[in-house]
Amino acid sequence: MKMNNPLWRRLVSIPLVLTVFPFMVATAFLWLPISFFLGLFLKSAQSATRCLCFITVYLACEWAGIVASFYLWLKYRLAGGDGKDYLNTNSRLQFWWADTLKFAAQKLFRLNFVVEGQASLAGPGAILLPRHSSIGDTVLPMSFYAIPRSFQVRYVLKKELLLDPCLDIVGNRLPNVFLDRVAEDMTAELASLQRLAAEASERESLVIYIEGTRFSLQKRQRIIRSLAASGNSDALQRAERLTSVLPPRPAGVLALMRGAPQKDLLFCAHTGFEGSASFAKLFNGGWMDTTVRLRFWRVAAADIPADDEGRRALLLAHWDKMNLAVVDMS
Repeated sequence: MKMNNPLWRRLVSIPLVLTVFPFMVATAFLWLPISFFLGLFLKSAQSATRCLCFITVYLACEWAGIVASFYLWLKYRLAGGDGKDYLNTNSRLQFWWADTLKFAAQKLFRLNFVVEGQASLAGPGAILLPRHSSIGDTVLPMSFYAIPRSFQVRYVLKKELLLDPCLDIVGNRLPNVFLDRVAEDMTAELASLQRLAAEASERESLVIYIEGTRFSLQKRQRIIRSLAASGNSDALQRAERLTSVLPPRPAGVLALMRGAPQKDLLFCAHTGFEGSASFAKLFNGGWMDTTVRLRFWRVAAADIPADDEGRRALLLAHWDKMNLAVVDMS
């Protein structure tokens, strides 16, 4: 596919963003009053104005990120600047992009953030395993862990996110892996994760979404039906027990643990981002005045089994704990 080619992909995504953002700004005099009055009379459009404002902020961040990344390329690559500075400035650009979006969402939708288990954030860089309920929750590891701790972050992300220009450009400059989740042979993908972890320093954290996709009740039911049809009773019982998270897919985490056995595991349960899981929920006011709760806990590397079977059992046990934490905070 042409979209797997970086040149073709960017020839589509970058002009699209650079065009749509000025269009949103130029037409604001139309959509601002229209969305405001729709919100007054239609329950399904209560937050239409706020949602469109957030989309405009997102496009502004994309626009700024594209321009800034081009400047950094001119300064450090074309002019032969320092490679380490190049990575550090791109990392700071990534952090600015994520934290700006989090700040905009917090103000526009009047979100309140409550963090538990902050003592677990102390210590060296860890393998961070967050719950995944919305594309928006990908900013949480940076905003509440990496940025306050001045850590670098190595992400394991699905390759579909390369359609986002900033993630495509800056994400490929930084040590991240964009995973092909449907590859027939995952050997190469898992080997890349192991290398990613092996090369991470003590001041770098690794983030992977162990569920493989965002949680929804529909996805949970599909997984349960598939497991029931397969006859795997143990996996079926685990899936039925998990009411608020999807069953973990441990292969990627195990690869990271093999590459960096010295790193702790850091789990992040959260609630409150469910209201941002779709544009319909954003438009109808489902995310307004939400308290976003986060709960962290850490498993020291010394307490992690050395074999894959033991590590898998540990992950499953803590994913049960993740489900209970989500239920408790909901």
